[in-house]
Parts: sequence; structure tokens; C-alpha cells
Amino acid sequence: MSGTDRSAHAAQDEAPGTPGGPRVAGVSVLVTGMSGTGKSTVLRLLARRGHRVVDTDDDGWCTWVTHPGGEREEVWREDRVRALLDGHTDGLLFVGGCRSNQGRLRDAFAAVVLLSAPEDVMLARVAERSGNPFGKSEEDRARIRADLRDVQPLLRRAATLEVVTTCGEEEVADRVEAAGLARLVRAAGPGGHP
Repeated sequence: MSGTDRSAHAAQDEAPGTPGGPRVAGVSVLVTGMSGTGKSTVLRLLARRGHRVVDTDDDGWCTWVTHPGGEREEVWREDRVRALLDGHTDGLLFVGGCRSNQGRLRDAFAAVVLLSAPEDVMLARVAERSGNPFGKSEEDRARIRADLRDVQPLLRRAATLEVVTTCGEEEVADRVEAAGLARLVRAAGPGGHP
């Protein structure tokens, strides 16, 4: 285990609101980024570490809307996501997703972590992944390129931290977890108590 791994796990053992730590008010962290940046992988690793995670790509968190002009888009069901965030009262909650309306709920997140990767890495990841067909067609890949150009700068401006995911998966999870733990300690106040 590297020094980074030891310090991240030691901080977790001592931090309020984490397994083994004192109970504190809940802190929610948005894990966002373009397709192929590793959101689902990071959420899976954080869940293994005992944190509550919600991947909004899963059923029930999004709905399709039709904009004037006929363009269809999948967006967060804001009522459901807001209820999730408002109902979170203890420890860390990591919410993963990237939808055009997520900024409307920005105030409910203590931190926004942007995961990013070079275009070629993202395109290779979506081509190789299983369980999610998005990114396999040339149309999807063109959308990823356009989103990288047009959407990622907006995400970057709203982020409290950006993690480039070309390092190892565990290191990415360590950095995302540390961002949440830092907000959790702040929420706990002096002496680790709310």
C-alpha cells in the first residue's frame, strides 16, 4: 500500500461520519464527467469502501424530455434527486452522473468532482466497456467529442476538484474520497462534532 493509500484510509478511519467514526450530518458529493472518464468505476470502488453511492445512470433517476424543435434529451428527475440529497443525513453520499440540468441542484452538493481524461482514452474506454451501449456508434463518438469541447468546460467551471483518471482506479477513488472526507470534516465543525 502506498503512502497515499495509507493516508486516505487512515483519514477515513478517523473521520466523522465514516465507518468507525462519529456520526455527523450528511455530505453529498457529485462525481461528474463525460462518458468514459470512469464515474461508474469510481462509484463501485467507493461503495466497496462502505460509502453510500448512487449512479444516476441507473433506472429511475432520469427521464426523457423533448425540447422545442423536437430534440430529445435524458435529464435528471430533479424531484427524485433533490429528495435523495435532502434525505441524506449521515456520512458521505457520492452521486454520479452528467446531465444538462444537474446545475439546478448544485447548491445541494458540498463538492463537485469532475473526472476527466484525454479524448483518445475516453473513446477507447467506451468502445471496450460492457453494460452500457453508449459510445459504440460513430454518432455517439461524435457526440462525446462535441461534449468534450462544449460541455466539459462548463463542468470544469462548476467543479471544486478535477481528477484526471489516467492514473490507477484506486488512486482516483482515493482522491474523490478525500474530497468528500474534507467536506465532511468541515461539516462536523471543531473537534469533529456537528
